[in-house]
Amino acid sequence: MAEGRLELAGFAATLADEARGLSRRWFRTPVAIDTKPDDSPVTVADREVEAALRRRIAERFPEHGIFGEEHGRDRTESEIVWVIDPIDGTRSFISGWPVYGMLLAVLERGVPTVGVIDMPVLGERWTGRAGAPTLHADGSGPERPCRTRDCRRLADATVYTTSPDAFDEAGLRVFETVSRQARTRRFGGDCYIYGLVASGHIDLVIEAGLQPYDYLAMQPVIEGAGGVITDWEGKPLTMESDGRVVAAATADLHAETIAAIAQAAA
Repeated sequence: MAEGRLELAGFAATLADEARGLSRRWFRTPVAIDTKPDDSPVTVADREVEAALRRRIAERFPEHGIFGEEHGRDRTESEIVWVIDPIDGTRSFISGWPVYGMLLAVLERGVPTVGVIDMPVLGERWTGRAGAPTLHADGSGPERPCRTRDCRRLADATVYTTSPDAFDEAGLRVFETVSRQARTRRFGGDCYIYGLVASGHIDLVIEAGLQPYDYLAMQPVIEGAGGVITDWEGKPLTMESDGRVVAAATADLHAETIAAIAQAAA
């Protein structure tokens, strides 16, 4: 299966290249913005990027399933399923903020084994593959292995979350309690902050309100760089997870954070 994953990771890179060019055509242009039933924004860029990727996957791997944010589920009972977030951070995208991304995950029997975080405007990409080091590319040369920082205590950690607005009332109380124990806390970044964990620039991400297409690509990236990513109870992330995510640079930091979350929620 390792050779198969290498092929899937290579094709995922090809898809990311295509998605990068497509989304940049609409970036900082006057695009119409619709509101979805969950009150999140969506644009023609979100829909067209996902549609293009779905076509490419269906042509190359017609037996594979696909689950995307904008166009739903197709054959998701298949052994291999692609999960797509065409523009992670649509609010960033529509406000001209260049920290939006594109996420791809490949699931084998429900387990994420390939993950791509691509930043179209910044020109950075992280590629994770089960059993291999996570690779990072920033346009300055060939992609290189990256590694999380050796931060083992919450008191020493730099913690990020995209927005406090993503938490419900109880979740925000937990985040406030836990994040105040860290050395530094910052806000913003969408999927980019997970790449920063993988590359050793920050130590911890605590989020809530995520969907499978928001978090499944992160698992191979974080784990391949030496980190740990789970839900708030320390359980593995799956399609059925509740959208509360912790990504930590080390196992020690992860364990302390999960314990602090449990204490804050009690």
